[in-house]
Amino acid sequence: MTRRLTVLWTLLFMVTVPGGATAAEPAPLPFATATVDYQEVVRIDTFNATIEAVNRSTVSGQTSGQVVQVNFDVDDYVPRGAVLLRLRDTEQQAQLQQAEANLKEARARYAEARDQFQRMKKLFEDNNVSRSEMDRVRAELDAARARRDAAEAGLARAKEQLDYTVVKAPFGGIVVSRHVEPGETVNPGQPLMTGFSLEELRAVTEVPQNLIGNIREESRARVLIPGPEGRELPAVKLTFAPYADSSTHTFRIRVDLPPGEEDIYPGTFVKVGFITGRDRALLVPADAVAFRSEVRAVYVVDDTGRTTFRQVRLGRNLGPHIEVLAGVEAGEKVALDPVRAATYRKKQGRSDGEES
Repeated sequence: MTRRLTVLWTLLFMVTVPGGATAAEPAPLPFATATVDYQEVVRIDTFNATIEAVNRSTVSGQTSGQVVQVNFDVDDYVPRGAVLLRLRDTEQQAQLQQAEANLKEARARYAEARDQFQRMKKLFEDNNVSRSEMDRVRAELDAARARRDAAEAGLARAKEQLDYTVVKAPFGGIVVSRHVEPGETVNPGQPLMTGFSLEELRAVTEVPQNLIGNIREESRARVLIPGPEGRELPAVKLTFAPYADSSTHTFRIRVDLPPGEEDIYPGTFVKVGFITGRDRALLVPADAVAFRSEVRAVYVVDDTGRTTFRQVRLGRNLGPHIEVLAGVEAGEKVALDPVRAATYRKKQGRSDGEES
């Protein structure tokens, strides 16, 4: 009985481990891995653009007068409704007083004509005056009413002219140009001060006609702000020109930025990336790419746990993933921690200079 058990155990051992050797399981890796695969990504075309202010205006004179006070200069911030400058208002004050007197007289004349009309109307009803006399009194009342209305309009106009001697900012912003000096006499229509608001900005660019259809259909873009760190801002709104430039055959697009962005100024250079379609791309996680001087590489891990230091040629940076143009194939696994993968590779007795 003992001999049969010994033979049975020997047979089971030989079936489990062919050739009589023990098959060791691969040791667990000290880092996580991810599979390289094709994914659908958006296609982005980038164009140069220039920042401009949505609200930019030149305040002009609305009445005549001598400049007696200028409260702001170039590069000053002006709150909305703040007084930019004042004009001498002697003439406007006189016109206002004259308009008030004219209105007072016109109202008195109208009251007199109205009372006269009421008296004549009663006499006409009692057949004590003729129709022609009644018509004359009615015409005088209508004329008095018209003179009163004209005097009221004259007073409103005089008040408006007086208000024009105090020039206020139409919106909060920065003064970029001052066109007058204290003591200078200005006339209606003459530029006084130019400014723009930094609260609302937009990027303006030109795109070729072969892409305008795709850009319109997608209507999504990002503004790329250059700098040491670099920033990307989502477009709030896209405004398309309804026609192409006849000389360049390009379409003008205005891309509104989110309000309240800091350190962005009109006239500066930026780039705008428009989504123009969809592509299939071979992607690896950005964490899997090792950057060493001019070398871009990943650690490829096979089914046995063996790692290979593989140089790759990269394409577009898509945030959490990077497009790979050459160096790895779909289905291969890469280490998500290049530092630990390098340490593990050294324990295997290989250096990163070895491709296999």
